[in-house]
Amino acid sequence: MSAVIVAIDGPSGTGKSSTSKAVASELGLSYLDTGAQYRAITWWMLTNGVPVDDASAVAAAAARPVIDSGTDPAAPTIAVDGTDASGPIRTQEVTAAVSQVSAVPEVRTRITALQRSIAAGAAGGIVVEGRDIGTTVLPGADIKIFLTASPEARASRRSGELKGKDAAGLSATQEALIKRDAADSGRKTSPLKKADDAVEVDTTQLTLEQVVECVVTLVGKAAAAKAEAKAGQISK
Repeated sequence: MSAVIVAIDGPSGTGKSSTSKAVASELGLSYLDTGAQYRAITWWMLTNGVPVDDASAVAAAAARPVIDSGTDPAAPTIAVDGTDASGPIRTQEVTAAVSQVSAVPEVRTRITALQRSIAAGAAGGIVVEGRDIGTTVLPGADIKIFLTASPEARASRRSGELKGKDAAGLSATQEALIKRDAADSGRKTSPLKKADDAVEVDTTQLTLEQVVECVVTLVGKAAAAKAEAKAGQISK
């Protein structure tokens, strides 16, 4: 398969991470979780006492943390200033603040540059997942996919990560997802939205295996088209 850049976007709970990692593993591509990078810089802000509700303070500190992302889909890593942040970035405190921090233009500029650099350095191709990959980070990606699902399905999946979630907990999870979607879709800089040329895949009624199969097929077609176009240029 030709080296391809795959952009997978969509809101939380649609299966982006599981799908992206599985597709990257199956096709032998690198993998980048861009959301983890925004969580990492948010965790750093919280840890270092930067008031996340002060956009000016967040902007002033945006260039300070050193963020390193491992791109092995079987074992993706995220480190901040040399410290493994894989666990800390998944706390509720970070989840509650990440939309606010990621809405600051200086933060997005910093992280977007990092993401583009990683994608450019993936000689064998890469699957990049996030919320603005196809629209802002990698508008020239070989294939853009936008995953969607009903709010109920998304909340159920998220709650499923915490075994035994009750109805009240499920409702709270759904409310939190909708609130974050509104924040990310409404921000002025790189809002969450489907790229005009992205393929939309509704995962509500699909198993993970079915979603992966669908995306692998789409990527295969994109890779074949890229190889054909390259061959045509060489023959001219």
